[in-house]
Amino acid sequence: MEVRHRSKFAVIALLALWVPTVQAAAPAGKFPDKPIRWVIPFPPGGSNDVLARYLGIKLTERVGEQVVIDNRGGANGIIGAEIAANSPADGYTLLMVSTSWVMNAAIRPLPYDVEKSFDPITLIGSSPNSIVVNPKGPYQSLRELVAAAKAKPASIFYASTGIGGFNHFGGELFKKVAHIDMVMVPYKGGGPAMIDVMAGNIPVMFSSVTQALPHVRAGRLKFLAVGGAKRSAVVPEVPTVAESGFPDYKVAVWWGIAAPHGVSPAIMKNLYGEFRTILGDTATRNWLSSNAAAEAQSSTPAEFRKLIHSDIIKWRGVAKSAGIVVK
Repeated sequence: MEVRHRSKFAVIALLALWVPTVQAAAPAGKFPDKPIRWVIPFPPGGSNDVLARYLGIKLTERVGEQVVIDNRGGANGIIGAEIAANSPADGYTLLMVSTSWVMNAAIRPLPYDVEKSFDPITLIGSSPNSIVVNPKGPYQSLRELVAAAKAKPASIFYASTGIGGFNHFGGELFKKVAHIDMVMVPYKGGGPAMIDVMAGNIPVMFSSVTQALPHVRAGRLKFLAVGGAKRSAVVPEVPTVAESGFPDYKVAVWWGIAAPHGVSPAIMKNLYGEFRTILGDTATRNWLSSNAAAEAQSSTPAEFRKLIHSDIIKWRGVAKSAGIVVK
């Protein structure tokens, strides 16, 4: 609220006595003027968390207010998304969204509507998925994994964030194209799932390259293949799943930012502009490529909304063909 001369306040007060229905319009205040909460619907350590923490620092630097990362894992991201959906639509709550967000909507009823309960802000980027194992485990190539699965059906377990998540879709689609049977083990998030793979407690995980890359570089995980249409520029030595003999397998993950439905157009424009500037910065794009194996892909809110709608239709089709159901 701007400071006004005392005489003006006196005039307004007198007018209010005679015309109670007349109110002075307050000019819009600065946004933001307090910390912004960014809900990450998965535990720390996953790709959503990794990207949000980096971009949160960049947004803090630009707006001068702290961006607080709030990890709310559980139910394959549904718990965190519901918390965000029920938060005030004032621009001070953001939600990290990804392919899993729309995959959930493709296979189950939700306590919110992906397309109606949120307003998309922008797409962040995308990355191919990958098939990773413990480097000291029994599988050193994708063909070895497939051969073992065919020799003993349903004897190999793979880690996932739960039914209908990105990891689950990746695993079930691979089972379909490779004509094998593997068993999915659900975890509360990508971070805990990957920890068990690194510990050797579970042999395989279908993960984004983004999440797995730091652990591969540290020697704790090994890429068997990547799920993109072409090899990743970050790990060009790793073959694609298609090159390994399964041409019908192509899976990638995208990430984006949304807000509870109803945030004012002015604040939404402000947020979009800040993120567009951040994602257009060369340093950010280089970081996403080299540290997260992700390609920056800023989009307008309208473009992002169109992607969300088309992906729900796409993954409903994949779920039906792959037999992914919520029991």
